[in-house]
Amino acid sequence: MSRLVIALLCGVVFGFGLSLATMTQPEVVLAFLRFQDLGLLLVLGGAVIVALLAYQIGPRLLARPLAGAFFEKRQTPFSRRTVIGAAIFGAGWGLCGVCPGPAIAGLGLGNLDLLWALAGIFIGAWLQARFFGSSDAQTR
Repeated sequence: MSRLVIALLCGVVFGFGLSLATMTQPEVVLAFLRFQDLGLLLVLGGAVIVALLAYQIGPRLLARPLAGAFFEKRQTPFSRRTVIGAAIFGAGWGLCGVCPGPAIAGLGLGNLDLLWALAGIFIGAWLQARFFGSSDAQTR
């Protein structure tokens, strides 16, 4: 199966899951962040369990990844830039109630107001690349 088909299928399943969990609705996410509606805590817990199983069991059951040559652990250094980037991401998430995945999935549902959030996300990514360079190039 080609890598493009695998990526497309994963994206469709991810987008469907975000919609089903109502993460494409900023008001639901903001209510969660204000501790008014903790329903998304179940989504978070389910995601942690699925990721844990995938990372622990996947390499044992499969000879190689579905879209790669081999399994590898990528060590990335913990740096000040990581903390600052996480804080900026969290502030943006708290202000608008969406992160990139749900924003794109929400567009598919017709929520065009999410274009404002996506514009901010793209401007922030452009500014980071323009003024700080690729973080990937600096960790290698």
